[in-house]
Amino acid sequence: MDYAAALLDETRAFGELIRTGDPQLTIPTCPEWNLTQLFRHFGRGNRWAAQIIADRMDGPLDPREVVDGKPPTEPDAAIDWLHDGAQRVLDAVALIGPDTPAWTFMGPRPASWWVRRRLHEATVHRADAALALGADFALSPELAADGIGELLDLIPALIARNDHALPLADGHSVHLHATDDGLGSAGEWTISRPTGTDTVSWSHEHGKGSVALRGPARDLFLAVMRRVPVADTDIAVFGDAAVWQNWVDHTAF
Repeated sequence: MDYAAALLDETRAFGELIRTGDPQLTIPTCPEWNLTQLFRHFGRGNRWAAQIIADRMDGPLDPREVVDGKPPTEPDAAIDWLHDGAQRVLDAVALIGPDTPAWTFMGPRPASWWVRRRLHEATVHRADAALALGADFALSPELAADGIGELLDLIPALIARNDHALPLADGHSVHLHATDDGLGSAGEWTISRPTGTDTVSWSHEHGKGSVALRGPARDLFLAVMRRVPVADTDIAVFGDAAVWQNWVDHTAF
């Protein structure tokens, strides 16, 4: 997947949604924000990441110190600011080299890690805006599936952020199965906590979980991202639904 091109495409799509909405519109999936605050969060986040990469920082940047971290007030200029921020991420990665280690909240990773991270920040916040506006949220199966995998890669950070509360009880597991044609093993995820351990791991494999969710990759993406309840999707649930609810309750990012 061309993560760089996808980041620019998703950023443009997010910006077009922002153009259509009331700046004061509340975002139900991020209830502490309105549309303007969602826009500022994502746009500044790209510049935040780009500055960390370009300056080869060894720790997080104070958001108040992000260069040009506030969007212009004029709408067209604000959208240009948004697009420029995404491009800055790509430019920063190219500047130091995609394989050069960079700081991340997961520990040092190749600088290119940030392109995928910012891409899926774009997909999920485009979903937030679309759901708030009552607009259609289309997402290719390939991009939705990659977004699920990217979130699962962040499990250690999720657990740390949530006071080390594990999203699976001892011995429990979750299986996700995307029904879209052509995904193959990339459309299956088995997430498990082996009996007697305090770790959660995942793999692209077919398996029988304590609970299994089967449906379109887009719907699975929205459910895993805690944007839409499973009941409001075309996902079929098999097994112990309480295991899935526990997962949802303990994976807020």
